Amino acid sequence: MIGNRGVLTLILLAAAFGAGNWYLHRPIPHEAGVLVESQPVQSEASDSAMIEHGDYRLQPLADFEIEARVLSREDYSIDAGSDLSPTDLALGWGRMSDTAVIDQLDISQSVRFFTYRWRENPPIPLKEIERSSANMHVIPADKQVARDLDKVRQGSLIRLQGKLVEARRSDGFHWRSSLTREDTGAGACELILVESIERL
Repeated sequence: MIGNRGVLTLILLAAAFGAGNWYLHRPIPHEAGVLVESQPVQSEASDSAMIEHGDYRLQPLADFEIEARVLSREDYSIDAGSDLSPTDLALGWGRMSDTAVIDQLDISQSVRFFTYRWRENPPIPLKEIERSSANMHVIPADKQVARDLDKVRQGSLIRLQGKLVEARRSDGFHWRSSLTREDTGAGACELILVESIERL
């Protein structure tokens, strides 16, 4: 049986852990202005050979590289694909990397979706928001990429390089990447096997 002192100790330890975790993943602030000018680069897959990745078989669909600002980050541990993709990154480029625009949006992530809202009128045209931001389901290619991913936080400026893929598991689970930045809604997210993460 845990006494009052033991309960207090557990509460303090949990609070300290929570504070430490927040500090490690605290948002990075930026002044107003476009921080990422470049557009994502997608090209035909340089190697279309199937990739064995744990319990999954990954079919490369395209080579992909993106420089972007991290608008939001959400980690997953219990959904159907969390053993493959433990983290979603909502990314923005162009005017969606500008603090003056981002501060007028309420950005959130949940159940593998990325959403944004505004109070009265969108700060930039809706089509531009849609074409200049995306939710990426990140598959770390190896342990080093997983360690690098752990350091990414809201506000980070990063470059991801890898492959957009289609994933299949022996139990029938199937997950396919979007291949355009023009779509929205279910199926519009990128499923990316990340081979390198660089901080800009």
